[in-house]
Amino acid sequence: MNLTDTSPLRRHLDQFDRLRLGHFPTPLEHAQRLITSSDAPGIFVKRDDASGLGGGGNKVRALEYLMPAALASGADTIVTAGVVQSNSVRQVAAAAAKMGLACHFGMITDRVPSVDGDYSETGNIFLDKLYGATYEPMSIRDDKSRFVQAMADRLIREGRRPYVVPYGCANVLGATGYLRCSLEIAEQAEAAGVSLTHVVHASGTGGTQAGLIVGFALLGLDIEVIGIDIDADPLGVRARVTGLLHQLCAEVGLNDDALRERIHIDDRYSAGHYGLTDKRTVDAIRLAARREALLLDPVYSGKAFSALLDLAAQGRFSPTDNVLFLHTGGTPAIYAYRSHFGDGGG
Repeated sequence: MNLTDTSPLRRHLDQFDRLRLGHFPTPLEHAQRLITSSDAPGIFVKRDDASGLGGGGNKVRALEYLMPAALASGADTIVTAGVVQSNSVRQVAAAAAKMGLACHFGMITDRVPSVDGDYSETGNIFLDKLYGATYEPMSIRDDKSRFVQAMADRLIREGRRPYVVPYGCANVLGATGYLRCSLEIAEQAEAAGVSLTHVVHASGTGGTQAGLIVGFALLGLDIEVIGIDIDADPLGVRARVTGLLHQLCAEVGLNDDALRERIHIDDRYSAGHYGLTDKRTVDAIRLAARREALLLDPVYSGKAFSALLDLAAQGRFSPTDNVLFLHTGGTPAIYAYRSHFGDGGG
């Protein structure tokens, strides 16, 4: 890497209150056994699954900025929403527990059409309950923002002081966490003597991808960020990334017209529906486990890693490229998908 001037990004980050909730910096590991062909690019993994809080994951970075705002507002309850196996809700619930706050969320019960028998009892939802979170059921047909606001309004009438964390922690304040991550990645790569050319990661609510694109641009780094659509909704994913990118650019003083061209969304690896998985995702999860002891999940990171494998096989990367797989976490969800792996994961 050739980091010349990090001060603009540092100055921007210094404007915000940050609550240190995660184990940062997370490791950046060389993981060449993941792809063993002779013409493979360099393969590295950014271990944001190892961010610590609540089992780790990418939302911890967002919560380091969202939770100070919640505390400054005098909140006693965090309100949010997510699916039964939401990684975001798990991390929000853990952050609330860590800060001595209650957590109440709307649980979308009908987004995933086909599930294991214990889907609603294991994995992330088990941890939500363990962290003390409470919930009420909602439908994918409900307007998420309205539903969450209605919960918050009811809590206010009951004498509580709620703070709303948006779905997926995806607003401009949450996306600031991945502005910081872009600097962390760049500094780790430079220390390792590695010039990264691409980052591949699961993309859904948009904050991770928008933060990385803007952060790398502010650092003057030409690193392609490839978001793998896990929603089977490429237009929606692009719209969410674009909206957050626009807001971040306005904050840091960059021209978002040029940066929009850097939004790359690949929609071929979603298994056709959010929350469903397929054979190539399961095969990718097995490969990562058996070659690098790397645990992925069937909804997010497994799909993104299956994409990386396929893109490499297609020749999308050259042997001189260095590709970073951003592991955004989600491992607890694998327990809700055991039927896809056979006895003992075999």
